[in-house]
Amino acid sequence: MTIHKEGYTSIALATLFFFITNALVEYKLADITWLVWLIRILTFAIFVIVLQFFRSPNRKFVVNDKCVICPADGEVVVIEETEETEYFKDRRLQVSIFMSPVNVHINRNPISGVVKFFKYHPGKFLFAWNPKSSTDNERTTTVVEHSNGTPILFRQIAGALARRIVWYIKEGDKVNQTEEFGFIKFGSRVDIFLPLGTEVNLTLNQKVKGGITTLATLK
Repeated sequence: MTIHKEGYTSIALATLFFFITNALVEYKLADITWLVWLIRILTFAIFVIVLQFFRSPNRKFVVNDKCVICPADGEVVVIEETEETEYFKDRRLQVSIFMSPVNVHINRNPISGVVKFFKYHPGKFLFAWNPKSSTDNERTTTVVEHSNGTPILFRQIAGALARRIVWYIKEGDKVNQTEEFGFIKFGSRVDIFLPLGTEVNLTLNQKVKGGITTLATLK
């Protein structure tokens, strides 16, 4: 397992902050041994949590052109028909994956194809399970057209803790299934919109792995 490049700055700042905090505590409160050790333990625990936020585990990916792969680690919280109002403007099958702070935060392309649409939306930071987060929160919307002509829309959504969305794609790019298309710092949610009638291979509350778990089978 390695550390993702998006974590370098955050980890460096955390290291500096914790070093200064411990130095000040030991300088000012050296006589209160139990408090010095408490601060040491707390800062070390928080540092470990920050490290795991940015972990990039070694995984063996298998490309399957007939399937849609989960774009993120997490838990399936939505499988339902809904109105997609930004791009398709019609009924679609929505699958949403909630990324908690303990999940890997890398986002991966669910299919191979060409990026037909991309847009970043600044917005609020509502909790990811709030229904309005899909339309009100900071987010990105990407549409990739599969080689068979099927367009798939997926959306990165920031949450109450996730205050930065990162993306590595733009309109016109050719993308490959399972490769990274972005990163959401400190968790949140990814929504995928599929054509009605698509066979979904997941169930509600199922735990999934980005780039590994099969989300749906394309017709």
